[in-house]
Amino acid sequence: MALWVWAALLGALAQTGRNATQAGLTSALGTVGATQVRFLFGLPFALLFLAIQITWTGSPLPIPGPATLGWTALGAWAQIAGTALMLLLMKDQSFGVATAWLKTEPVLVALLGITLLGDHLTPGTLVAIAIATAGVLILSIKPGPLRTLFQTRPAALGLMAGLGYGLAAIGFRGGITALPDGSFLTRALTTLTLALAIQTATLLLWLMLFDRPALRGSFRVWRSSLAAGFLGAFASACWFTGFSLTSAANVRTLALVEIPMAQLVARLHFRQKTTLRQYLGMTTILLGVAALLWQQG
Repeated sequence: MALWVWAALLGALAQTGRNATQAGLTSALGTVGATQVRFLFGLPFALLFLAIQITWTGSPLPIPGPATLGWTALGAWAQIAGTALMLLLMKDQSFGVATAWLKTEPVLVALLGITLLGDHLTPGTLVAIAIATAGVLILSIKPGPLRTLFQTRPAALGLMAGLGYGLAAIGFRGGITALPDGSFLTRALTTLTLALAIQTATLLLWLMLFDRPALRGSFRVWRSSLAAGFLGAFASACWFTGFSLTSAANVRTLALVEIPMAQLVARLHFRQKTTLRQYLGMTTILLGVAALLWQQG
């Protein structure tokens, strides 16, 4: 198999573990406090990965230009927003269902492409979007009176989180390809370190100004925070490696294996049950997203 395939599979596995760890930190640190853990405690690992790569290969460190800085900043801030929304979503819904909602990301990226880039969508692509949207609606509907059928807040959180992660993938891919030189792995790790530095500085400033107890709390639970930071940095290194070798669409398509992984975690770790309706919704989303990316492929 191609190297990017292995990178994406490892990234999905590590991200599932990271999400589970972060979800457990939300009750102790709050949403922003748990969000910053993956960045603050992930940055040292990213620096270590980059230092090992530079030392091992003897290659110079690429110097980011304005284009790399701009794309990476877009990705960094979009990922902060996506992560915070994901953690809020996990407070409302089961871990596995929350992960499935996030996989509407490629659909939202396609719609952004129409609006911002003037991309043309084929009839097959429109059908794929309709299928994935139907899956989101299935996940949002609960049995009961008509006024309770639609869970507006969880659906909105899931869609917005997916949008954040979609923008992040676009930004990071743009940042990597804008670097002037270096091997694919050197460019990937350089962009990852830059992104984590931007994210760490942003959230440290926010917490110092508005939520110092959460910042202190992340150090009190340093073992869990360190685990989330390592898993987050390792998963991101895998994603960025994939982005440096192929399109973000290819990488995010293969990342759909995270859905069954999340279901396993939900059952074994969180002891959460998944209903037949939720299985149907997740399956429909999966089919829609897969059809969309097949049309693009």
